[in-house]
Amino acid sequence: MKIDNLIDALTTQGYYVWDNFLSASEVAHIKEAIPEDQLKDARIGHRHTLQGNREIRGDLTLWLEPTMGEPIANYFEKMEDIRQSLNRELYLGLRDFEIHFCRYPSGAYYKRHNDNARNQNRRKITTVLYLNESWQPGDGGELLIYSREKLDSDEVILTLPPKAGQMILFLSEDFPHEVLPTKEMRESITGWYLTEPFL
Repeated sequence: MKIDNLIDALTTQGYYVWDNFLSASEVAHIKEAIPEDQLKDARIGHRHTLQGNREIRGDLTLWLEPTMGEPIANYFEKMEDIRQSLNRELYLGLRDFEIHFCRYPSGAYYKRHNDNARNQNRRKITTVLYLNESWQPGDGGELLIYSREKLDSDEVILTLPPKAGQMILFLSEDFPHEVLPTKEMRESITGWYLTEPFL
């Protein structure tokens, strides 16, 4: 059972790649449910310090809610089941889940960063689900995960192509990561399990 594999991997190495988390039809239905006209330039920072900075990231984002349609509501349900399993098995105290849709136009990237903003540690586990149905080697947009042993290390421990239906989960505080420049449009759903309720 893949949830057991997830528990084991988070405990031993801090991340897990879940192949075929969603089927091709589930991916297609989620993409159809995304309200295209609501996408906005991504921002960096936290609350009152939020700002746009295309030198760091160039994607468009939209926070998702279960009310946006059945495919998105079903995704929230799947992620809620995982939250309960993680709490039951690992006692992580995860209280909520937040997600946003990300679209990287050709040439966009997200430079190396950590998912917990300075002095914030509410994000415990990062999740990234890929929606790129026609991704091919050479299209770019790979996710690089850096070693957690030394936060300033340039050692890449995982290079993950953004293939549709595949998900990665990793400990948010432990792994610096980046998105390489993409040559084709790259789409994903990024989420975080939180130790405090989503505000």
